[in-house]
Amino acid sequence: MKLIAISWRYLWSRPLAAGLNLLLLGLGLASITFLLLAGHQIRQAFERDVAGIDVVVGAKGSPMQLILSGVFHLDVPTGNVPLAAVQALEKHPQVAKVIPISLGDSLRGFRMVGTTPDYISHYKAELAQGALWSAPMQAVLGAQAARQTGLKPGDHFIGSHGLGGAGHEHGQSPYLVTGVLAPSGTVLDRLVLTATESVWQVHETDTAVDDDDREALKAERELTLALIQYRSPLAAVSFPRFINTTTEMQAAAPAVEITRLLSMIGVGTDVLRALAAVLLLTAGLSVFIALWGAVRERRADLALLRMLGAPPGKVAGLLLCEALWLAVLATVLGVLAGQGLTALIGWTLQLEKSVLIGAWAWPVELLSVPVLALVVALASALLPAIEAYRISVFELLQPG
Repeated sequence: MKLIAISWRYLWSRPLAAGLNLLLLGLGLASITFLLLAGHQIRQAFERDVAGIDVVVGAKGSPMQLILSGVFHLDVPTGNVPLAAVQALEKHPQVAKVIPISLGDSLRGFRMVGTTPDYISHYKAELAQGALWSAPMQAVLGAQAARQTGLKPGDHFIGSHGLGGAGHEHGQSPYLVTGVLAPSGTVLDRLVLTATESVWQVHETDTAVDDDDREALKAERELTLALIQYRSPLAAVSFPRFINTTTEMQAAAPAVEITRLLSMIGVGTDVLRALAAVLLLTAGLSVFIALWGAVRERRADLALLRMLGAPPGKVAGLLLCEALWLAVLATVLGVLAGQGLTALIGWTLQLEKSVLIGAWAWPVELLSVPVLALVVALASALLPAIEAYRISVFELLQPG
């Protein structure tokens, strides 16, 4: 215990050097913490949102765009497809379930999705207030959408054309809020859900000039895309090919596109990881220089310890304890800073109605942070500790 206390005092006997070493090591560990947390939470969010969705069918275009717009609601859709074409898919022998998705409007930046109650049950979401819609022009709000808009069951609102919330308002077609979903940690939290018929009704009301025109629009009804679950895993081999070659639509597998997306994100992650490695290397070098200098500056102190009966191992342990103090303090600082940065970015993304990350999380991967701090600190202190161990008492007492 005395060794630990002495090493603490020695560490802060040079506060500027100790603070700089702590800052450098903490920044490197904070970067590593942020990368681990962000990667873990993004993977979890993707896995939650694609769970049970085998393929997405929509208008031809970019497969990744189709997945980002239809599953994660982070991009604009590739277009619309005829309602009849999606209805035909429900009869396909390889298809177990079809969830229609209609996009086009928003509420204060939150996307409005025309769908069926199957979309809610697919994610096993539960109601916190009210009930599901029972007729067109009724809506259920996700937890985040309800919290930020302040709407509750019984309130009315008007949707805006477009996905960004800056389009003209559909003033002739107000919605009634019938329910609010409990937080589920899925994409549903940031959506406004309604019946597919609501989307058609709103746009037909705004577009049609007379009853004949309205009937013509009904005959040409479309959907944005369909989320499909296979009846058998074997369908993954033939069903996408069937869609892509025999129809005017395209099929995109979420698992494939998410793997591509994560590999693209991985390039940026590698750059950040390299920067964190440089910071840790710089911190290690700084700690090494500080401890090496400490051996030279504390010759009289080390000699006195030896003369009082401290064995060489304890003298070397004094330097190692200083490094361990730095590792402990830097770990606490780095983990808290990494958690804070992740929470800040998550809060910013929530304001943009984007990916839900940022909640405090403690994945197993975070155990590597203190281990890494320990390795850097001990590696930096090893040579100075050996130097202190090897020097004899008589040499320490010699001037210069």
